[in-house]
Amino acid sequence: MDPVAYFQALVLGIVEGLTEFLPISSTGHLIIAGQLLGFNDDKAKVFDIVIQSGAMLAIVWEYRVRFTTVLSRLPTDPAARRFVTNLVVAFIPLAVLGLAFDKLIKSYLFFAVPVAVAFIVGGLIILWVDRQPAKTRVATVDDMTWSDALKVGLAQAVALIPGASRSGSTIIGGMLFGLSRRAATEFSFFLAVPTLVAAGAYSLYKERALFHAADLGPLAVGFVVSFIAAFLCVRWLLRYIVSHDFTLFAWYRIAFGAVVLATAYLGLIDWTGQ
Repeated sequence: MDPVAYFQALVLGIVEGLTEFLPISSTGHLIIAGQLLGFNDDKAKVFDIVIQSGAMLAIVWEYRVRFTTVLSRLPTDPAARRFVTNLVVAFIPLAVLGLAFDKLIKSYLFFAVPVAVAFIVGGLIILWVDRQPAKTRVATVDDMTWSDALKVGLAQAVALIPGASRSGSTIIGGMLFGLSRRAATEFSFFLAVPTLVAAGAYSLYKERALFHAADLGPLAVGFVVSFIAAFLCVRWLLRYIVSHDFTLFAWYRIAFGAVVLATAYLGLIDWTGQ
């Protein structure tokens, strides 16, 4: 047993769980944490994606009644079919663009400095959106049409850029398109299920040659820890958005990105990923 591998898995699992559903980019945090931990090779990139499935499972558990009800009523209930249709429609843009540009993105953008720039730009966008007059026309997820779902799906595709944030893109994009803060946040949660399952399964299958039996232990640790951290984070976020906007996360993104860029510029940390 390699204690270093288990420590890396523990840290990355915590980072993943705490950042996956906040508009601050879990992938960006994992890339930066991985470089600091010395775990930033091809295997690390796949590991990061696989443990995101642990965070996804937290959503399934939190909304288990909702998912069970939808599945049981799917053959007869138009509302259940609309819910599933919206998830499929919203998932398609990311799937198509992800398959088309996966290699290009991993080759040029999976490094700390591009992530830091995306952090800052995303933070500025959140500040701008939060200052716009509310124009809510979709109060709940059940009120969404397929065109609403497609718009959110297109917004999610922006998250192919590491540091942009999948949850941030879908939540802020949803609010721009007329969803309430609650509806945008919950739909982002639900959309995470097909998105993270597909990404994890695809990456693990594609890069299966990189992994061996000894890697199962650290993978399991990262998966379980990310589930626990994400579950606690989701519970907190649902309470937080009742009376708060996303300004706190915007300033965090800007400050975090600025620190990374400053340390890179001053040569305090080697963020080249080499």
